[in-house]
Amino acid sequence: MTSTAAELVATLEELDVEYVFGYPGGRVIELFEHLPESDVDVIRPRDEREASVMAETYGRLTGRPGVLTGQGPWIGSLGAIGQMEARLASSPMVVLTEASERGEYSTLAPYQQARGDYGGLSLPDILDGVTEEWWFPRTPTETLRSTQLAFKHAVAGRPGPTAVILDGDAITDEVPADPTPPAWDATEQTRTWDARPTAEDVAAAVETLEDAERPVLIAGNGVHAAQAYDELEAVAAGYDCAVVTSYLGKSTYPETDERAAGVIGSFGHEGANRVVSEADALLVVGCRLNPMDTNWQAPDFIRPEEQTIVHADVDTRNAGWVYPADVGLIGDAKESLAALAEAGGAENDWALERAAEAREWFTTPECRDDSSPIKPQRAAKEIQRVVDDETIVTADSGNNRFWLLYYLQTPAVRTYFGSGGVGGMGWAQPAAVSAALSTGKDVISVAGDGGFSMTMNSVETAVEYGVAPTFVVLNDTSLGMVRQMQTEDGDIAGVEFHDTDFVKIAEGFGAVGRRIIDPDALADALEEGKAADRPHVLDVRIDREEDMADRLASSFYESVGGLHE
Repeated sequence: MTSTAAELVATLEELDVEYVFGYPGGRVIELFEHLPESDVDVIRPRDEREASVMAETYGRLTGRPGVLTGQGPWIGSLGAIGQMEARLASSPMVVLTEASERGEYSTLAPYQQARGDYGGLSLPDILDGVTEEWWFPRTPTETLRSTQLAFKHAVAGRPGPTAVILDGDAITDEVPADPTPPAWDATEQTRTWDARPTAEDVAAAVETLEDAERPVLIAGNGVHAAQAYDELEAVAAGYDCAVVTSYLGKSTYPETDERAAGVIGSFGHEGANRVVSEADALLVVGCRLNPMDTNWQAPDFIRPEEQTIVHADVDTRNAGWVYPADVGLIGDAKESLAALAEAGGAENDWALERAAEAREWFTTPECRDDSSPIKPQRAAKEIQRVVDDETIVTADSGNNRFWLLYYLQTPAVRTYFGSGGVGGMGWAQPAAVSAALSTGKDVISVAGDGGFSMTMNSVETAVEYGVAPTFVVLNDTSLGMVRQMQTEDGDIAGVEFHDTDFVKIAEGFGAVGRRIIDPDALADALEEGKAADRPHVLDVRIDREEDMADRLASSFYESVGGLHE
């Protein structure tokens, strides 16, 4: 017989887990004692926040659960950021944590106890509000079975985070040889099957798309989750659709393609919003149509009384959630799109012309501006120049991601991922390290100086684990998005920062640091960073007077109607 901890690590090996992202502490130390003997690599960043984002990003990029582990109180606090992002961005994730209890002392309010009894913290309550499912097993066999179910539920249906709270001595007790009920083979227990829409619903959707004169395809994060890129392209071409995306759906379709019209919503392009408004049929795939995606439901944006809506989603609750749908395609996005591509097709002259007009919103005169400090639009275009199909951009929260959303045209699928589930600042840096580890591709992280400061320890993690992302800091020495909400200077507290020397910080971590004040120098620095085998931190001084809010489309449909006429 072997200990639960040893069997748990063997389970991770059987399930082909590549990495465990985490921090040793509490009762998970028992896991860390066995991990060196396994084929599972441990990635230990500087804290649980970074580990949680790295696990979430791994799940988002690979479609396999990213594994986060650490001591309960810190997984439930610092580590909640990545779990919340995973929940709202549909990223598969398994959390292996513990309640920090100590045997017979658990009812006596011991130090760090998180079992939920009187006198302690309640980690189960915390995880219940964040994860899709959680388990608190009390025996060795339950622990193994719960871990298997956590991996299964993390990818079944709509992906998301699940958690197992390791309990006291159960993690060190020996696993019985022939328990009742048994724990099954891990591979068999975690098997899942993709759902697919009914033939009747597919036929109704095909009829809608074939009859449409102005069909538009709205691609969301569900396309990323299913990696249904080829199927999306086949449907767009087969039915002659213009293609727009949600924010989280950006790079599900190349934005340089002739059918691409850009990102929709209150933070999207007005050109893309106009295309949606003019459509007579909408095929919505893997997008819940949340308020930001729908321009806060402006009356002239999506109009179910005038437009026919086909809504494809893995979760039947999401189809027709925000707007009534005429047809629901319930199933994995890859299965639904493949069924549509095989079942029909149509031609029209509208999509290519309107998409071409919409793509003009990706460029403004500021994108070619040579002034210093650097226009953020120009910075976005310089980043775009070094992005190819083997490059991934991770975008943080705040103005920086909106500059990218507006002016970085993704040239291929899976080239852009952003913090847009819960949208926490500080996501881009650990996400970049995880992306570099899990894909082997070139990675460019983009954040403001506020978000970069939150997780700049990720630069040191990159150095330690031998990957070399380029960390771009769009630096306006402030919380730019909040600062620009001021009606006059100084009427919102806490928006200004002192000027931090990120170059010295980068060098202290063992990376290369450069301060960039000239746009031509930025172009060279990006090329050098991408080609290097050491992380580069580029402190890019941007023009803080460029107001992102001026470009947001949120007010457009509040003041202008009749675009569909």
